[in-house]
Amino acid sequence: MIEFTEGIYNFYVYILTNKAKTVLYTGVTNNLKRRLQEHNEKLNPQSFTAKYNLNYLIYYEKYGWIQQAIAREKEIKLLRRDLKLELIKEFNPNMEFLNNQFS
Repeated sequence: MIEFTEGIYNFYVYILTNKAKTVLYTGVTNNLKRRLQEHNEKLNPQSFTAKYNLNYLIYYEKYGWIQQAIAREKEIKLLRRDLKLELIKEFNPNMEFLNNQFS
């Protein structure tokens, strides 16, 4: 896990995928366990994550300040897909689903 502990809070930048690992979604939250549950429940059926069944956590970073987390989320969203996959594979070489770490 990549962690920046300067702050006193917990914020996560995360990447989700679908079962076939064909679509990527980057988000930010202060409670990754709750947010994963919300994605699983498809609270907004019209959302991108619900439409493409993005329920599988494959990457995350932890920050102490929301400003850092938001800035990092924006950086990741601007990356080309191949660079996102490189980032994910450095952290999670087999691209395993990590949801159980937050259940």
